[in-house]
Amino acid sequence: MNDPEKLFRKISGKERILLVSLVDDILTKKKGLNIKKLENSDFYRCRKGRFRIIFHHEKNNIIIDSIKLRRENTYKDLKWTSLNWKNI
Repeated sequence: MNDPEKLFRKISGKERILLVSLVDDILTKKKGLNIKKLENSDFYRCRKGRFRIIFHHEKNNIIIDSIKLRRENTYKDLKWTSLNWKNI
């Protein structure tokens, strides 16, 4: 089981809806999101409440790298493997 699957099992149904909506907004490049480029990397983070979604751009695509709850170590290791959002 990978981290996004584990996260989805831990959070409430209301939070799942919020998270799926947020990922959809990122993938459709919706304006008004709280997105910031992370220092010294090609990664971006989108913040909504206690969730952090880390992603990067590859050609004309947006690749979701990680979905995490905000903690002290959320941004420590940016060597995540990309995940296929459709498999979650």
